Amino acid sequence: MSNENKYKELKRELGWFGAGIMGLASVIGVGIFVSIGIAAGISGFAVIGALVVAGLLGACNSLNLAQLAVSHPVSGGVYEYGYKYLTPWLGFSGGWVYFFSKIAVAATAALGFAGYLLNTTGLTGSGLLVPVAEVAVFSVTLITLGGIRRSKVSTIVVVSVTILSLLLLIVVGSFVGFSNGFENLNLRGTSSSNWTSNFLQSVALMFVSYNGAARISMVGEEIVDPQKNIPRAVIFTVVSTMLLYIGVAVVSLGSIGAEAFSEATRVQAAPLQVVADSFGISGFGSILAAGAITSMLSILLTTILGVSRLLLAMGRRGDMPSFLTQLNSSQTTPYWAVIVVGIAIALLILIGDVKSTWSLGAFGAMYRSVIVSLAALRLSDEQRLYPLWLTWLSLLSSLFLAFWVEWQFWLIGLGLIGVGLVWHFTVHQINPTDNEAGNTGHGKTNKAI
Repeated sequence: MSNENKYKELKRELGWFGAGIMGLASVIGVGIFVSIGIAAGISGFAVIGALVVAGLLGACNSLNLAQLAVSHPVSGGVYEYGYKYLTPWLGFSGGWVYFFSKIAVAATAALGFAGYLLNTTGLTGSGLLVPVAEVAVFSVTLITLGGIRRSKVSTIVVVSVTILSLLLLIVVGSFVGFSNGFENLNLRGTSSSNWTSNFLQSVALMFVSYNGAARISMVGEEIVDPQKNIPRAVIFTVVSTMLLYIGVAVVSLGSIGAEAFSEATRVQAAPLQVVADSFGISGFGSILAAGAITSMLSILLTTILGVSRLLLAMGRRGDMPSFLTQLNSSQTTPYWAVIVVGIAIALLILIGDVKSTWSLGAFGAMYRSVIVSLAALRLSDEQRLYPLWLTWLSLLSSLFLAFWVEWQFWLIGLGLIGVGLVWHFTVHQINPTDNEAGNTGHGKTNKAI
């Protein structure tokens, strides 16, 4: 038996809307401002269909997360579910992969923020990209140290600016598109002979863009009435995201066409700003740039928030140093975990390859989805909120889509998993504890099955 209430729990002060905003802030970022253009370069007009398929599969994975978070509403997400419902090895590897993939995405978001900001102010090429990105990480880390309530207010402000700029793009773009009959919206892909392959690769790429619900489960311990609010937040996030993504894709492709959209992504890394500039409205491109800037900040903020809660959970089990479990005086923030996440992002900004991080994130997303689906299969009939076929669909589709991620990122991902498992084995050999059985300090031991 373990000591009950060994660690202090975080305070529950987040409703379904606040949790949903956290989810939206995690989704509406690098995906909508960059990856749609990358996917359009692969499959052309068919990227719209890829968005729909990826959104439906993402919804299945998100609903699996929701029912797991309801049955086990603690911080840690996939890490905790793997431990409780599967094995310690799968739980740890899921959390380990989540940590590295999200840190890489956060570093990309910080550099994206700096790039958009410098481009808007005419300072591109001034050598300030990395310093500005580091300042952004430092500032957002300080905000996150203030607790989830302050983070929630900051996130709502940031997401509101981003969504308003995207809605403005959709509305104005629709009028422009109707005036020219959407002449650039056609069925041509970049390589019709490999249409199926290109389409599936686009689905795999865009699947990553719908993984914001994972961040909701990471703060499950801080959500009021999780049985009601977690599913509501997840559904709100998925539906809102799919509508925005499809609207932006249709307007963008209809305005400048798939080839120009892809080229703007590859050369300028600011495809939506190019779309906005094509409308011929003075200053409209700057409005989109503002939305992109705030979006990158929201990704950075929610990543630090969510991943710090993962380190909190890992520290509770002994998989990470115990000092990461320390909370501030108001019991709202694991302050050492937040600082460590901020430092990790800052280091990756110095040495990371922003071109590769999205594909590495895709591998991580597929791996996490497989673990989440396997864990959801272990729920009892009383715990299950959604039909069993939904879980099987999520599992099989994640396994299938994983094979459309480029092989080099498989090697990197598998290498990271191997290093993590060696760490896990070594730590528990040196300092064996009863945490292997699934104790989180929240109550009685849950035996791993």
